[in-house]
Amino acid sequence: MSVRDTDVEDAWGEFVEERVSRGSLLRRAGLLGMCAIATPALLGGTSAFAADTVPSSGKTLSLADLITKAQKEGTVNTITLPPTWANYGEIMKTYQSKFKLKLTDAIPDGTSAQELSAIKSQKGSKRAPDVVDVGPSFAEIGRKGGLFSPYKVSTWSSIPANLKHASGAWVGDYWGVISFGVNTDVAKSVPASWDDLKKPDYKNMVALGGDPRQAGEAFAAVFAASLANGGSADDITPGIQFFADLKTAGNYITTQATSATKASGQTPIVCGWDYLQLADRDLQKGKVNITVAVPTNGVYGGYYCQAINKNAPHPYAARLWQEFIYSDPGQVLFLKGYTHPARFQDMSKRGVVPKNLLAKLPAAQDYKTVKFATVDQITKAGTVLAAQWGPKVLGQ
Repeated sequence: MSVRDTDVEDAWGEFVEERVSRGSLLRRAGLLGMCAIATPALLGGTSAFAADTVPSSGKTLSLADLITKAQKEGTVNTITLPPTWANYGEIMKTYQSKFKLKLTDAIPDGTSAQELSAIKSQKGSKRAPDVVDVGPSFAEIGRKGGLFSPYKVSTWSSIPANLKHASGAWVGDYWGVISFGVNTDVAKSVPASWDDLKKPDYKNMVALGGDPRQAGEAFAAVFAASLANGGSADDITPGIQFFADLKTAGNYITTQATSATKASGQTPIVCGWDYLQLADRDLQKGKVNITVAVPTNGVYGGYYCQAINKNAPHPYAARLWQEFIYSDPGQVLFLKGYTHPARFQDMSKRGVVPKNLLAKLPAAQDYKTVKFATVDQITKAGTVLAAQWGPKVLGQ
């Protein structure tokens, strides 16, 4: 449900590019004392680094030296980070206040394609983005195009291998899964599985966040339905057939789902990213009753990726940005935005995830079967969906 949802090749809830505004649903608040970053030990290593060498690993420099270098640069340029998406508003404010640096964010409601374009078109400019936050497909395009500077943060080893490129060129920062967001003032029961959506009780109720050929969130929902119906990360066709059958039954409606249409009852059951739906649930509290459920089958996950511009005008501030967001406090801020941060599993094992934030999320067991597709699998699925969605689902 964002402008970053307009290109299926970026598929994943952008994960692709989106339409409306990457973050119209989330609310923000201050992070108590959780995000205080007081000592170098909290973020990185302790050894020194050569003054004329931009580091490729957080293990080769001290946080104190990195902060000093970054503060001399004075600024970090981010791009396409809507403040109401994944708690980026608070993340950006915290970075600035903790490290006494200025932060600029260009085109907050832009797209991954625009981010890569900015790296190219603004090369040599002080206004060029230092860091980008893009979908996996665009992360690979940038890597293959030589646009990124590999950097492995000091917490690199605790980031799952399937959420990062081995070279350090890009790394996933947070992920979510497709869930059912249900206006229970209209739909009197909450579907537990994808198969439940076929029930006659849900006639004219089930919607997606747009056309899956254009909207990444909707694309991911079709992928999830495929996993629940005998498909795999290599085969999205069962998901396409599922929605074709659902439309024939009169349950699937092609109205583009938004927070407003869900609240009004126009689209009472929305298949979309859990972090957006959970934020919407809390936003509507006291006005509309919304329940969010992770399906018991077909749990499909998608993520965004961080990368550093190879020609970043502020290379040290860019690396400090990454050290911050991949530190425990930075990852907690993502969790506060209802997402699962990349290092969630490691932090859970160490017992450093705040229980009050966990209480706002579905049970951990609901996410145990989550599956992520590779960039190649997403690209293949997008091609198949583009060819089949119209004829099979829309009859055109």
